[in-house]
Amino acid sequence: MTSASRDLRAELESLTTEAFRPELADIDRLPTLDIARLMNGEDTSVPAAVAERLPEIAAAIDAVAERMARGGRLVYAGAGTAGRLGVLDASECPPTFNTDPTQVVGLIAGGPEALVTSVEGAEDSPELARADLDALALTPADTVVGISASGRTPYALGAVEHARALGALTIGLACNADSALAAAADHGIEIVVGPELLTGSTRLKSGTAQKLVLNMLSTITMIRLGKTYGNLMVDVRASNDKLRARSRRIVALATGARDDEIERALAATGGEVKNAILVVLAGVDGPTAARLLEESDGHLRAALAAAGG
Repeated sequence: MTSASRDLRAELESLTTEAFRPELADIDRLPTLDIARLMNGEDTSVPAAVAERLPEIAAAIDAVAERMARGGRLVYAGAGTAGRLGVLDASECPPTFNTDPTQVVGLIAGGPEALVTSVEGAEDSPELARADLDALALTPADTVVGISASGRTPYALGAVEHARALGALTIGLACNADSALAAAADHGIEIVVGPELLTGSTRLKSGTAQKLVLNMLSTITMIRLGKTYGNLMVDVRASNDKLRARSRRIVALATGARDDEIERALAATGGEVKNAILVVLAGVDGPTAARLLEESDGHLRAALAAAGG
C-alpha cells in the first residue's frame, strides 16, 4: 500500500459517514421486514439533521436568488451519487418552472456517461471540474454548488475553489462536520446524518439529505424569482394534455373564473398560465399581460399591482 493510499484510508476512517456500526454486523441475517424497519428508522433522522441547518440553507438561497435575478445560473457539481442528484434537480427545473435548460445546470464528474456507469478517476480530478466550469464560461453572476457526502471529493472541491476564484457565488454541501468543501465555499452547509446503515453507502441517508437540500435550493429560489403565485406553480406552459389540464386547474384556483373564461384567457396568452391569470384578474388583453409581466421581472403579484388588480 502506498503512502497516499494509507493517508486516504485514514482520512475516510475519520469521517462520520464512513463509520462502521458493529451493532449492524448481522443485518444480512435479519428478516426482510426487520431490515426495512431499520432502514426506515434511519431515514427518519434525516429531516431533523436538515432542520438544524435551515438558517445556513436560507442564507444560501437568498444569495442564489439575488444572483439569478440578475441573469445568473445555478450550477451543481458533484461526483457519483452527489453528481447524479445535482443533475436530477437541474433536469426537473425546466418542466416544473418553465426555466431555460441553461439556467440550472448539473455537472457530474466524468460527464453524462457517469450517470449510469463509473468513470474511473473522474471524481479525483479537480482539473476536470475546472475544465467543466470553463466550458460554461462561468461569470460572477453565477452560483456553483459543490456536492459531496464526504466533503472532500476533489471534483466538487475543485469546482468550488475555481468558481470562487472567478468571482461566482459558491455553496459547499457536505454530510460531515468541518469539511474542506464547506470551508472553501462562501456558504457551507453541512448536514451531519451520522453513520450509514451500510458502511460506505452514502447514497442512503447522505443522499436523502442532499436531495432534501437541493429541493429547497431550487424550489425556494424559484419562489423568490416569481415562478409561483402563492403555492401555485404558475410558470407553466400548456404544451401537452396533462399540462393543459393542470393549467386550467391552476388558473381556476388562482382566479375562481368559469371554464369558458379560463379557456379564452389561455388562448389569448398562448397557454401561458401566469399571463392567463393576469388577463382574468386584471381584465387586460394578452399582449398587455405579457408587457406587465416583463416590466415586473415575471412577478405576478407585482404585475397585478401595476395593473391596479
